[in-house]
Amino acid sequence: MMRLHIDYDLCSGNGRCYAMFPDLFTDDESGYGQTLNGGVVTDAELAHRATLCCPEKAISVEEI
Repeated sequence: MMRLHIDYDLCSGNGRCYAMFPDLFTDDESGYGQTLNGGVVTDAELAHRATLCCPEKAISVEEI
C-alpha cells in the first residue's frame, strides 16, 4: 500500500491532480488538491503516475 501527500508549500492549485486522477484527489474551496481516502492507494503504479502529473512536484508517495 502507498500513501500520497501534497506539499502545500509547493502546490500552486493548478488542479491537474484532481482533473487527471479524480479517484485519488478532489479540490478544496480554494481549488487546491486534497487527497481522498487519507491518501491511501493500493496500486503502486497508479500512485507513482499521480506524482508525475504535478508540475510543481508537490505530490509525493510513501510506502506504508
